[in-house]
Amino acid sequence: MPELVVLTEQLLAPVPGGTGRYTRELLHAMVQHAPAGWTVVGVTARHRNPGAAMVPGIDGPRMLPLPRRGLAAAWERGLKLWPGGDAVHAPTPLAPPAPRRGRSLVVTVHDTVPFTYPETLTRRGASWHQAMIRRATQRATAIVVPTAAVAAELSQYAPGPARVHVVGHGVPAVVTRLPDSADEIADRLRLPENYVLAVGTVEPRKGLDVLVEAMARPTAPDLPLVIAGPQGWGDVDLARVAAEVGLRPGRLHLLGRLADSELAVVLNRATVLAAPSMAEGFGLPLLEAMAVGVPVVHSDAPALVEVAGGTGVLARRNDPAALANALHSVVAFPEHTATLVEAARARAMRFTWDRAAESLWKLHIELSHAVHAGLL
Repeated sequence: MPELVVLTEQLLAPVPGGTGRYTRELLHAMVQHAPAGWTVVGVTARHRNPGAAMVPGIDGPRMLPLPRRGLAAAWERGLKLWPGGDAVHAPTPLAPPAPRRGRSLVVTVHDTVPFTYPETLTRRGASWHQAMIRRATQRATAIVVPTAAVAAELSQYAPGPARVHVVGHGVPAVVTRLPDSADEIADRLRLPENYVLAVGTVEPRKGLDVLVEAMARPTAPDLPLVIAGPQGWGDVDLARVAAEVGLRPGRLHLLGRLADSELAVVLNRATVLAAPSMAEGFGLPLLEAMAVGVPVVHSDAPALVEVAGGTGVLARRNDPAALANALHSVVAFPEHTATLVEAARARAMRFTWDRAAESLWKLHIELSHAVHAGLL
């Protein structure tokens, strides 16, 4: 019975982030669409408590003999520690250096930020990701990216013989379906009646400091700014930025990390979602907002432009004035905004985790047949 091993280590990261959500949502869908005879197993580094990597319907997690840092260093240095299975899918660049003979290895590369904006990562993080992405494009059986924008950038910064496949993300049902306790959650989080929302880890490349500065400008809508997401690296202190740029006290609401049910409420009740990132590989919060009928303002990062497909309002990166004007236009021109929202809903319906899982299973099966036929 063939076995697909999925590396679920990202689910155990201190800040799982968007790649953690990708891993979990994709696993749920892949279990539902598993071909007859295939089993799916999760594999992680060694942990005292791997409970966060347990996904219903998936065996494991099996643990490799090395802890997370040791495993990352070993694979970076080329140690051929195979995680098992007939096929391996690495949902992040944390992956074996090459497939074992007679096996296949697929690696998801979410973005090219380590090459295009290395200063928005730690020096070690940028170096490690560059090395692992270059190795993947050279030695993996195939590469998966979420957008054509990432595929184009990857061919420029890390070209290799591995074939690149574009497989988009989907919208999780938990975001589109409001919990019965929505009012209670809104009261507990002290959500304003109307607000500008940003969702993401608070780190340099997300452009949240630019958003805070934009909201302090007189041309911005006079609304509170709600930011949902855990604190990441880089010491981005948004409260300090708010004080420095003169954002009126009480307008900034930092919610931190949210449960899925809380995020659903916060997202569905937003007046507008702002995605001011310097760089993204996909921009899942953007798609989620589109799916639930919340208008979106996004930067000109190529992946965000691709996902929005003209259904959002565009603002130049790192330009607080342009961002303030874009946010204002959404609120000031409701009829035009309603037209954009309708188009965005229709576009978001094309992106589903079921479709992503079906595309990946097709890829894995094709690779399996090619390996057994001696073509790879």
